[in-house]
Amino acid sequence: MTRPLRICVVSGTRADFGLLQGLLHQLKNSPDADLQIVATGMHMSPEHGLTYREIEAEGFAIDQKLEILLSADTGSGMAKSAGLAMISFADAYSALQPDRIVVLGDRFEILAAASTAMLMRIPLAHIHGGELSEGAVDDAIRHSISKMASLHFAATETYCQRLLQLGEPDDIVFNVGGLGVDAIKRTPLIDRQQLEADLGLTFGKQNLLVTFHPATADEDGNPLVQCDALLAALDRFPEARVIITQPNADAGAREIAARMREYAQRHPGRVVVHTSLGFRRYLSCLAIVDVVVGNSSSGLLEVPTFKIGTVNIGSRQTGRLKAQNVIDTPADSTTIAEAIRMALSDQFREGLKDMQSPYGDGGASKKIAEILLSPRFRTLKQKSFRNLPVTAILGQPQG
Repeated sequence: MTRPLRICVVSGTRADFGLLQGLLHQLKNSPDADLQIVATGMHMSPEHGLTYREIEAEGFAIDQKLEILLSADTGSGMAKSAGLAMISFADAYSALQPDRIVVLGDRFEILAAASTAMLMRIPLAHIHGGELSEGAVDDAIRHSISKMASLHFAATETYCQRLLQLGEPDDIVFNVGGLGVDAIKRTPLIDRQQLEADLGLTFGKQNLLVTFHPATADEDGNPLVQCDALLAALDRFPEARVIITQPNADAGAREIAARMREYAQRHPGRVVVHTSLGFRRYLSCLAIVDVVVGNSSSGLLEVPTFKIGTVNIGSRQTGRLKAQNVIDTPADSTTIAEAIRMALSDQFREGLKDMQSPYGDGGASKKIAEILLSPRFRTLKQKSFRNLPVTAILGQPQG
């Protein structure tokens, strides 16, 4: 009898765990899989809420907890954390002996997880490859992980085509849709009264959910100046209730987090800041708020399902597919305020009622689990590079 495949899923943030939950349940309940979970990155950081506890609260056992984040707020600190992560993953994989590593996205700790898997010759499955986010170093990281992966689970056909453009063989690239849609469908939401108690905020007639990360590859301006522009724009909506979630552990995030806390202190009763809402509270907020503001990928990936507007600031998400709910704006207080005002308008909101998410209508978790456990992929061979015709790259030659 064939033994179950040891499938090791790596999670480094509150965000990727929220997306991975459906897949984790699929693998946990399958007799063909022996699920292993490695928690690392912000999950293990007190500064970011020790969110590994959310994994355990969902009934999952964590096989390895890797503390890799240095107490630093610079690119050098990120690089050193990535180096420590590779050492830690080497030890973890040696102990767990997985048959597959599964990673999602594009953060530096995920690059370390993928690089270690490659060097230890453990097949890697990559979720949400082929995407672009040109205002962050995550963009280069994501494509680097794709070149190390043996299986690809992309969120749209456009992203599948980009993976093929990178030279990936077409028989290992799958369009499964977005995991965010799955997460929304399977997550029971918190009712309004309980959510207000959890947040320490009473919702008003207008409610904004704000997340702003440093744009780590953005050449347009200083992230702190951009954050100040956002806060100045929020001042133009004195009646609105504002829920702020803290930024990821990227270079420059600490100063932004401090600015956000100071802003909330100046506006008690109207503004609250939370280190981490957790995925359930975050989705519950999306079901109530009127507009999402900032530069998080969630504004593009999950928010369309709730048919509300996203005010997307700056270049961090440049290149991603965007539904009609997304209003792009430079990091200028006046234009941000104008974009928020547009997203709050009855005309704009009415136009979103029939909007379809570009990331599908669910089922990604099941599709990924089925492919991972398929006999066809039980033994993964060394992949070859897929050469495209010159005309497919450069276009038709001119006559």
